[in-house]
Amino acid sequence: MVLPIPSSREALAKLQSERKVIAVENAKKAPFFEGKLDHIDMAKLDDPDEWRKIPLLEKDELRAIPNDQFFEQFCIAPKSEISEFWRSGGSTGKPLFYPRTFEDIEYAMMAFRRSYQMMAANPDDTVHNSFPLGIHPAGHMWARAANAEKISVNWAGSGTGTPSAIQLQLVGLMQPTIWMGMPGYGLHLANLAETQGIDLAASPVRKILTSAEPLSAVKREKLERTWDAKVFDSFGMTECSLMGCESAHHDGQVLWTDIAHIEVLDEETHEPLGEGEQGMLVVTTLYTNNATPFLRWSSGDIVSWHWPEEADDPFSVFPIVRHAHRTAGFFKVRGVNINHAEFEDMMLALPEVAEFKCEAVNDGGADLMRLTIELTQGAEADATSAMVSERVKTTFEVTPEIALPERGTLGAEYEKMIKTNRFYDRRSES
Repeated sequence: MVLPIPSSREALAKLQSERKVIAVENAKKAPFFEGKLDHIDMAKLDDPDEWRKIPLLEKDELRAIPNDQFFEQFCIAPKSEISEFWRSGGSTGKPLFYPRTFEDIEYAMMAFRRSYQMMAANPDDTVHNSFPLGIHPAGHMWARAANAEKISVNWAGSGTGTPSAIQLQLVGLMQPTIWMGMPGYGLHLANLAETQGIDLAASPVRKILTSAEPLSAVKREKLERTWDAKVFDSFGMTECSLMGCESAHHDGQVLWTDIAHIEVLDEETHEPLGEGEQGMLVVTTLYTNNATPFLRWSSGDIVSWHWPEEADDPFSVFPIVRHAHRTAGFFKVRGVNINHAEFEDMMLALPEVAEFKCEAVNDGGADLMRLTIELTQGAEADATSAMVSERVKTTFEVTPEIALPERGTLGAEYEKMIKTNRFYDRRSES
């Protein structure tokens, strides 16, 4: 199968028009959509008003389907066509497993191969792949895509499969030029390297591919500084495939809208938003929908979009998307909302802090923030503890209770996680 990049935005619009019809037709085959699409005029799907008559699809709707009925209710491919199953990402709620047909995998593979092309990777490169392997699709898809691009790859997997100390040994042994993994794990490897006296910046790694977690400017800067490498962030979802990646311009993620039709909608009115306006991302899969017909899927991401200037670069036919944040990620302590992303950025920007964990706890009926921090080499414990406490109080109006464990304690805890989680609400456990 070949899915060439559209030659122009007009050709892209034509392809989307054709594939949207197939997307709706596939959805009509699923019992889940019975009665929900009967009012849609299939001849007018390019009319924005007609398209918006299709109801949005939320993950909670799928989670509400009983486990023993999910495949019969939502999936449309016979067992003989199923190649593999992908576990839905995220760390909250009941995980879902989506079947992928052999045809789905062919198209998904094209998408993953594009990320190497956008990084200008070539057969002279070697990849150290620290994405989780197995039922989480990203790791093995990127490894197989590297093979397809004639690029050598070390299938290391996450720290849960290959301990981080061994991963650092492999970086030294294999001398990769590209490291890929979740940004939180990249920082974890950098922290561990520091404690072991390993200078990651001296390794041959000069490009980093990240995905699966929000990448703030602070997190990007720390990754690039500790590895001395340029970060290429990418975006995808289990419900579709890899959908986009940064180019060498690093001005947002080029979203391949020949693979997925996207909408950016107002969170309240669900009306479409124009270039530069932030709203909720809604996705319709155009090719990887032969088993799971995701139609107007509300992803939980808040983004903005714009058209780049058309250039000789063939990827310039696609829009660029910039992520603002996810719709979840905060808890309230003493009446104050603690936004996890903002708190993480503040902590990662402190050179004295190597790693941290933030917990909301209940102590004798009173809400407390317990902040566990590990210090970088040379940081003085009492002075750093006082500085961090004052910084949190000034920024979030909450005074934390601070613990300073032995260096490596949090790293050992995070080693067991697929995605690094630094925030916990323990009050229900009290």
